[in-house]
Amino acid sequence: MSVFGNELAIDLGTANTCIFALGRGIVLNEPSVVAFNTRRGSVEAVGTDARDMLGRSPPHITPVRPVKNGVIADFDALEKMLSAFLRRASPGGWRRPRLIIGVPAEITSVERRAVRESAVRVNAAGIHLVDEPMAAAVGVGLPVTEPTGSMIVDIGGGTTDIAVISMAGVVYGRSVRVAGNSMDEAIEQYMRRAHALLVGERTAEQIKIEIGSAAPLDEPRRMEVSGRHLSEGVPRTILVNDAQVREALEEPVRTIIQAVREALEQVPPELSGDIYERGLTLTGGGALLKGLDRRLRAETGLPIQVAADPLFSVVLGAGRLLTDGSLLARVATS
Repeated sequence: MSVFGNELAIDLGTANTCIFALGRGIVLNEPSVVAFNTRRGSVEAVGTDARDMLGRSPPHITPVRPVKNGVIADFDALEKMLSAFLRRASPGGWRRPRLIIGVPAEITSVERRAVRESAVRVNAAGIHLVDEPMAAAVGVGLPVTEPTGSMIVDIGGGTTDIAVISMAGVVYGRSVRVAGNSMDEAIEQYMRRAHALLVGERTAEQIKIEIGSAAPLDEPRRMEVSGRHLSEGVPRTILVNDAQVREALEEPVRTIIQAVREALEQVPPELSGDIYERGLTLTGGGALLKGLDRRLRAETGLPIQVAADPLFSVVLGAGRLLTDGSLLARVATS
């Protein structure tokens, strides 16, 4: 039995927003982008349609990301995005939903209040906020309520959240603002510096997905990349290989690995043995970077597991909390 009536779980991510509906599973997974029409003073598009306008829209169409680097950057855009996504998640007709929202761990109390107020203004009947690392740990099935240490590294779009969890609480938590978006930016800068080629963020993301890696691949990969040549000002297509992209990604990958190593140094001695025995779990979109688990294993000496559904760990964990009121009461933030 559900602990609520009309229930939705939301992962409010920097790159994507996911919604889980009880009894229906994941019903929405769209980019966290809102496009405003400044001439009419209205919303032009939300989600995938708004993301497709990035770098292609006229001056009066302004795409906005409500969440940047793990913090709420635009409260008005957040409210409009939530309203649109909730309508899409309720195709059978609008009913006041009760919400569990996964939020970035490092947002301030003011930002948490803003998320709650946004949910109230879109007519939510009840709101619970859960930190994304805790929701992700629940989603991947870690024993969060037991008196043993479980370590999770959630590499999202704007931040990498590192948490050690025991007895339904975060014993150690840290966020670094280096994650998937930083990798895309590093590829953009490398293409500009090494090839005098200007590429957009969507092209950089595609390069990362197709041939990006944190460790040498078993088989070399290449892909054609199109952009604008900086000095000639004309379109140009070049061939890029995985070794070049790995070089471009070295700085953000090294920053994430260093943050994990520093976290291991701060773990209480009583929990260190648990972590060294059971290892850590990678989740979030960044966990899909090829070879990252092997690189972390070599750097830390720990067993590394990649979540079965790294992109959806947070929303699946929040969805599980919809039917576990006692666990929700222990992990929800005030």
